[in-house]
Amino acid sequence: MARRNIVVGLDIGTTKITALVGEVGTNGQVYIIGVGETPSRGLRKGAIVNIDETVRSIDLAIEKAERMSGVEINDVFVGVAGPNISSINNQGVIAITGPNREILVDDVQRVLRNVRMVGLPAERKIIHVIPRQFIVDGYDGVRDPVGMAGVRLEVEAHIITGSTTYLQNVYKIIQSTGLKLLNLMVSPIAAAEAVLYSSEKQLGSILVDIGGGTTDVTLYDGGSPWLTFALPIGGDHITCDLAVGLRTTLVEAERIKQENGCVLVQLAPEHELISVAAVGGNGINQVSRKKIASIIQPRVQEIFALIREEVEKSGYRGILPGGCVLTGGSVLIDGMVELTQEELQLPVRLGYPEGIGGLAEVVRSPQYSTVVGLVLQAARNYREDLVPEGDPLLGGIWGRIRSWWREMA
Repeated sequence: MARRNIVVGLDIGTTKITALVGEVGTNGQVYIIGVGETPSRGLRKGAIVNIDETVRSIDLAIEKAERMSGVEINDVFVGVAGPNISSINNQGVIAITGPNREILVDDVQRVLRNVRMVGLPAERKIIHVIPRQFIVDGYDGVRDPVGMAGVRLEVEAHIITGSTTYLQNVYKIIQSTGLKLLNLMVSPIAAAEAVLYSSEKQLGSILVDIGGGTTDVTLYDGGSPWLTFALPIGGDHITCDLAVGLRTTLVEAERIKQENGCVLVQLAPEHELISVAAVGGNGINQVSRKKIASIIQPRVQEIFALIREEVEKSGYRGILPGGCVLTGGSVLIDGMVELTQEELQLPVRLGYPEGIGGLAEVVRSPQYSTVVGLVLQAARNYREDLVPEGDPLLGGIWGRIRSWWREMA
């Protein structure tokens, strides 16, 4: 019997944990064959606060995915996110000393090691080093320098770091489940792989992933990430605001947000009344959708104000003609696209994961963008027969740099 090429993505979110099983066909297509999700216990605002509860949640999600797919899951490609994630851009340079001054893969390895030499505090650890471009003797925009002649090789790279403690806890959690951790991938980068078009990455665009506990953002320019960060605020904060403002329970507030929420007051009809169960079981109150919108809108505006602030602090001066792509479990509230257009002054669309077959409709929702991106990246590494060590985005650059650049172009 032929061996099945199975890849598994595991998205450890604040609100839910999702395991997605994909099978890589002989044609390279990724077919979704199983999904398992469970409420997330043990995380708060993207941070791990209870390891045992998190392990139990992962075990349950994996068990559900195994039952649906009919395969045993042994290793996973894990997404990491949350306010512990940050990024910097750095430049590395080396001299070419080989015969005929020809640039070899070894030279690329050296310059990528050089670019990692950044002054990071002990509590920070590098997760990704993503080359943005190579520069050979002053000629920039080089995608693949191997085989070229030159005396000086430079690289501009986007470096994403995370809290050492957080990453150690992720490793410990996966180890406790008995699974093998193939690699870590920052969640907004994974989501971008599933929902951003190559033209959007090239022109310049910003992906905003609004989850339950955090909002994760990555800004693309010239085909690769330029800025990556996370905010400790997300859909759960909207739910809490509704619970307080409507004097109801969190469960009822979440239901109202999903079924009757609106983020723009002018789009919510005042005459449309919603039944809301009062806290403590003290009857039912009638609330207008306009009032609900008046509670939600300020919180969402706060999220985008913080995003603008982070982009301004980064020094980015581009105009992002590719616009903004919204994804994540909290972007389906009525009026989200319109409000985002107002706040960011950019064209906006909702990002749905693409590039998969099989049970694709089961996960064709913005809330699955990250886990689909994890599976796509895991499948990409698998197809190229890569050793699952180091940076998953670099993949085979240590031995097969040309393949990596073709995939990332």
